[in-house]
Amino acid sequence: MLVRNKMVPELYVAHLDRSLDFWVGCLAFAVAYQRPQEKFVYLDKDGVQVMLAELGAVPRQWLTAPMEPPFGRGINLQIEVDDVAPMLERLRLAEYPLFRDCQDTWYQSGTVENGVREFLVLDPDGYLVRLGQPLGERPCKMPA
Repeated sequence: MLVRNKMVPELYVAHLDRSLDFWVGCLAFAVAYQRPQEKFVYLDKDGVQVMLAELGAVPRQWLTAPMEPPFGRGINLQIEVDDVAPMLERLRLAEYPLFRDCQDTWYQSGTVENGVREFLVLDPDGYLVRLGQPLGERPCKMPA
């Protein structure tokens, strides 16, 4: 049984099938449920959840301004995963370009730094997706 998160982004997409190729095919999300007649899917990957809805498929879409590509301007979806390597390989096989190559990054959080092996990729509609594998923590090199 799916346990729904208290906050789940719903992304409007131009072509649901193309988006599913990316989210399911490359990033290995699973379809938790869908409403095909509405061109809507609810995706889940280890508790990370996102909804996709095709623009114009139903009249009850809440748009606050005209949608112009790329749709994802100003949003960065950070997703923690156990291992980035399988996703990187599927993206490579699909000849899908990365926005930023995979690298290890350390982010200050109080008196420690949290390490993440991460890469960034734009989904077909321009939503920036940052996928990161935790590397642990270490003492800060610089004071807070």
